[in-house]
Amino acid sequence: MREDHAPALLAFERENRAYFAASVPDRGDLYFARFDERHAELMAEQAAGLHHFHVVVGEAGEVLGRVNLVDVADGSAELGYRMAERAAGRGLATAAVGEVCALAAAEYGLTSLRAVTTLDNAGSRAVLARAGFAPTGEIELDGRPGLGFVRSL
Repeated sequence: MREDHAPALLAFERENRAYFAASVPDRGDLYFARFDERHAELMAEQAAGLHHFHVVVGEAGEVLGRVNLVDVADGSAELGYRMAERAAGRGLATAAVGEVCALAAAEYGLTSLRAVTTLDNAGSRAVLARAGFAPTGEIELDGRPGLGFVRSL
């Protein structure tokens, strides 16, 4: 993800806010009110090697999804992702997560990844399973029952 992705990324987050909130915790109004400031902070953190952000961009330059590696430390990071409602069910999440897992090992030198999802998000659990993640146990995710996952690279 680059600085110039900001307008398309904000449009993606706004257009899909209700869709995302049905299965993952909502980002809240402050996220949208401070988007430009927060995006600049995240770009600085990425430049410092703390995170690796990726966007899935369509033919018209629109953001169809994002796959993030956050809290990079000691050869590990947490993987998170979200795809636009109009891109769901086409294998895009599976492909994008697979590509980022390959980058994590080859480009970023990571040796393991963690991920979490809510129990009721069957699609996300399926993407993680196809990408080689194994469940590690039940967790609570913003007050909702969930599962933790791990993958060695």
